Amino acid sequence: MNEELFGRQLTVTQLPPTFEPTDPRIVSRPAMTISGRWVRCERCHQQLEKAHVALPAGGYYCPDCLALGRITSRQSLLTIPEPNAFPPQRNTLTWAGSLTRLQQICAQDVQSVFVKRKRHLLWAVTGAGKTEMLFLGLADALKRGDRVAVASPRVDVCIELFPRFQQAFTNTSMVLLHGQQTEPYRYCQFTVCTTHQLLRFYHAFDILVVDEVDAFPFAQNKQLMFAVDQAIKPNGACLYLTATPGTELMHAVTRRQLTMSYLPLRFHGHLLPEIQCRGAWHWREKLRRGRLPTALQVAITARLRQHKRFLLFVPHVAQLPDVAAAIRRFAPKASFVTVHAADGERVEKVAAMRQKKVDFLVTTTILERGVTFPDIDVLVLGADDAVFSTAALVQIAGRAGRNAAAPDGKVIYWIEQTTLTLRRAIRQIQVVNQKGRRLPEWRHA
Repeated sequence: MNEELFGRQLTVTQLPPTFEPTDPRIVSRPAMTISGRWVRCERCHQQLEKAHVALPAGGYYCPDCLALGRITSRQSLLTIPEPNAFPPQRNTLTWAGSLTRLQQICAQDVQSVFVKRKRHLLWAVTGAGKTEMLFLGLADALKRGDRVAVASPRVDVCIELFPRFQQAFTNTSMVLLHGQQTEPYRYCQFTVCTTHQLLRFYHAFDILVVDEVDAFPFAQNKQLMFAVDQAIKPNGACLYLTATPGTELMHAVTRRQLTMSYLPLRFHGHLLPEIQCRGAWHWREKLRRGRLPTALQVAITARLRQHKRFLLFVPHVAQLPDVAAAIRRFAPKASFVTVHAADGERVEKVAAMRQKKVDFLVTTTILERGVTFPDIDVLVLGADDAVFSTAALVQIAGRAGRNAAAPDGKVIYWIEQTTLTLRRAIRQIQVVNQKGRRLPEWRHA
């Protein structure tokens, strides 16, 4: 049936041996277009100078999307227009949970956006239950026979979301796509994928949800923004999800290019934990001598004694071994691991933390969002480092207090100076909490 081409764009070399080239539904278009001294990749829309991408045997290639397989000007992109070839469903939603009044309002907004095929921003604080607020609209779309996708810039977020969607829509064919997987692609009604994987799709989805839209590498990335536009059908709906919208998104709302829903309170009714700052003078010099700031050492020791689990963030990957070595000197029996973006065991280490096989993780900003651990504190060493954006500092703080049974996790940032970025993060959380206190659902501590 050539299902691998439904709503996809692939070259002949990327197709399986069962591919039927005589299929009359196949639409072919040039993989690259040439104009003057420039070539443009039609998969990722990057414009490239001929002299920099010429091949020895003739023609040109695109280095910008090479990770998806080499594409050259001598190839064609093949696709079959999305047929929505899915069996009809009655009981699409198998989730047995319930929504709060505020979540229900946002969920109905989302459902309406999907029906009307609009573009919409759902701005909700970390821990507000954004995933659950999608269920009503997605169930309605799946019942109509729509093809849907949820994409995120982060692999960790996709891996965390996929089983939750599987449980909520057990009768729906579903596939998880990211660069680290080994399972082959399958044509499914519901796709969960990284935003990079959207470059393989062409007018495929009736409904596309982009989660963590402010996160690296999606934010400010024109290639990935193009991938979103290209993956949606011309009359499709797009929903952006975030707890920390950037200025461009808010300008789009102001210009009425996007509609918006806003939820300033977590699902359990408690406010966001606010950031506490502590001084850590000359901590880098101390770390080079194999020591952590005394106050941080005390904080870690106290949590280990109380069996309180936590995340410890550091600015840079290169600092992870030194921080780990310093901890082992004063807490040799502590059970922990370090994790970062290029860590080949990242998925397993996060799973170990979730399964309580380790007491804590020492990590970089890779775990700033999209992962949920119940009843943890959050500690950051060097929160004034330039690597931390305002959004990252807010998202990191949002890892604490997410569980209804433990909504008051501590958030402590060790710094040498108070930066503008840090002040903005502190203020953003305070403003959101001020708004939350005005709602009748606010639960006083």
